[in-house]
Amino acid sequence: MDMVETASTVEGPSAPENGTVIGAAPILPDSAAVMEPMALVPVTVQQEEPTPHTFWDAKNQALFATVGALAAIDFHATHANLASGGKELNPITRVFTVSTPALATNFALEAGAVIGISYMFHKTGHHKLERITALVNIGTSGAAAGYSLSHR
Repeated sequence: MDMVETASTVEGPSAPENGTVIGAAPILPDSAAVMEPMALVPVTVQQEEPTPHTFWDAKNQALFATVGALAAIDFHATHANLASGGKELNPITRVFTVSTPALATNFALEAGAVIGISYMFHKTGHHKLERITALVNIGTSGAAAGYSLSHR
């Protein structure tokens, strides 16, 4: 009968106390021709906690300032186009084109809704969606304002 050597795990690396063991990886011998008993080594992965941030951090301030600026530019361009006989292409915004205060209210509510939805995502821990909401609005408002400015 062959003798089998066993290694002590006392001297080897140990898993961190905070880590979570998600599996074990075998240590393979140098030669696949001789298959001897293998030791299993625990593999640990640190759980990555999302870094908490305040809602009004610098990134959100910049995003929401951009949302507000583009809403103001879009309002100005839309108002100028409507005053010179143009037509609002957005059917939802078209309802608000009866007066200047109604049109301004539409763009203010749009910017406020973006901030509100971002806040909801922030409170529920969906921080990527929190930022994506503002980015999508920046893209759509920028495109709408650009279109309005190019068709004056």
